[in-house]
Amino acid sequence: MFSGSIPALVTPFRDGAFDEKAFRRLVDWQIENGSAALVPCGTTGEASTLSNAEHHRVIKVCIEQAAGRVPIIAGCGSNDTMNARLHLNFSKKSGASAGLCVAPYYNRPSQEGLIAHFSFLAENTDLPIVLYNVPGRTVTDLKPETVIELVRRYPRTFVAIKDASGDLSRVTDHRMGISKDWCQLCGDDELALPFNAAGGVGCISVTANVAPRLCADFQAACADNNLEKARELNDRLYPLHYAMFDDASPGPVKYALSRVHDWIGEDLRLPLVPCSAAARKAVDAALEHAGLV
Repeated sequence: MFSGSIPALVTPFRDGAFDEKAFRRLVDWQIENGSAALVPCGTTGEASTLSNAEHHRVIKVCIEQAAGRVPIIAGCGSNDTMNARLHLNFSKKSGASAGLCVAPYYNRPSQEGLIAHFSFLAENTDLPIVLYNVPGRTVTDLKPETVIELVRRYPRTFVAIKDASGDLSRVTDHRMGISKDWCQLCGDDELALPFNAAGGVGCISVTANVAPRLCADFQAACADNNLEKARELNDRLYPLHYAMFDDASPGPVKYALSRVHDWIGEDLRLPLVPCSAAARKAVDAALEHAGLV
């Protein structure tokens, strides 16, 4: 259902409020530079600091500005099952193609709890869901057997996974347990090359915020089985992938965007603060290595 380079968009702020003008420009720039779909209100979009009204406004603006040019995978995850349902149903009414739902964070549900959470969502929304596993942030790990069971029960709802577990063997686990054609998207930019080689079809990316064309060309090379070109682009992007996490994300990527464009700022919401001098130095070097400045 999805493939290619899919940026997990930052949410620009100005004077503490959502900077809608900058966000609309960001959406246009991403589409013009080859991004295959867009994810508003993910982790990189600081969704956990948005009120529900702001959360829904960001999704609505993204859908409006994209105007059908690319699919929108709206960030709908929550550690409150009912709030996740609220986000999913709003996104469906607004025209999103799917909702991205992270495993509930902080609550630390068991695998049985995860099945109950996602089953409730599947039975109470008509929007396709992209599962999102990122145990480094949520603590809870969406195990392959749980993913396989959810897709077995609700094959029309759970259409894809964004896997940021760092465990590349899971690509094959999912292929063997679900289908070789089931949509698997990498959630770690630095692992996108081996992830795609194992059977992935794209990446929901932080780096693509600032390097959309390079990331899109990299994914196209992977899809074409052009390993030489994919390696070349991966080498250009590799330092940037790591620099994006040299301090708490999305601090480094917002700083990087402010270096590339004069119309977007690096404002963050507490508890995040601007990235350190060391992180800025790493981002500067990585942008230069990639040929972006």
